[in-house]
Amino acid sequence: MGIPIYQVDSFTAEVFKGNPAAVCILADEVSAGWMQGVAAEMNLSETAFLFKKGTGFSLRWFTPKVEVDLCGHATLASAHVLWEQGYLAPGEEARFYTASGLLEARRKRTWIELDFPAQPEAPLEESAYVSATLTNALGTTPSYLGKNEFAILAGYKDEKTIRQMKPDIELLGTLPGLGVIVTAPCEGLEYDFVSRFFAPGAGIDEDPVTGAAHCCLGPYWAAGLGKKDLVGYQASQRGGVVRVKVTGDRVILGGQAVTVLRGELTI
Repeated sequence: MGIPIYQVDSFTAEVFKGNPAAVCILADEVSAGWMQGVAAEMNLSETAFLFKKGTGFSLRWFTPKVEVDLCGHATLASAHVLWEQGYLAPGEEARFYTASGLLEARRKRTWIELDFPAQPEAPLEESAYVSATLTNALGTTPSYLGKNEFAILAGYKDEKTIRQMKPDIELLGTLPGLGVIVTAPCEGLEYDFVSRFFAPGAGIDEDPVTGAAHCCLGPYWAAGLGKKDLVGYQASQRGGVVRVKVTGDRVILGGQAVTVLRGELTI
């Protein structure tokens, strides 16, 4: 019998939208090299690997090139699969043991809420080279630059700038961290802010919808807009909606998900 694997579109209720992730359900722990090989084979921005552990599940995330310490959309996909395939009862909480500590997920009707650590940015205090490189790579000068432990955040005042941006990915790849989050306030009433995430440091030119980026965007916009309940739209080609609630040093990320593929690994 093969190893169950699923492909799920996260942070969307529509197929072929949001951010696709693979979810692999294991019987026991396997080597990191094997997981990295499967992630490269799947060639999605993230592949999640789970196996039963105590009262929850061990969870690790791999891009096609590296393992990462935190991933929102593949966690959302994992929780979705656990409930959909009967690994968890409908009202049961999903608990994940990860490199970023214990993460929990709950079902709220058609939405899933993830309890994640906040990862706020601080004003960027790098050399002039970094600021100049960012401006050159993004094609426009940010109104604000910040940085947390995994990415640089570039704030803009105009939503149109974010949507039309065509960055130099190779040049962005010379900067520290996994990548660059760009963001601006939304001009309409449907969303509070828009964003995109370019992640050459993780082997991803542009991530379609990024839960981990919203662990930074949540605190940033909560302070900027003076509200703790927010709705963000990640304006990639596929696009996706993330609800964000800032609660102290945690953020609650809300999203929807839909399964597009069920299969098994024969290796």
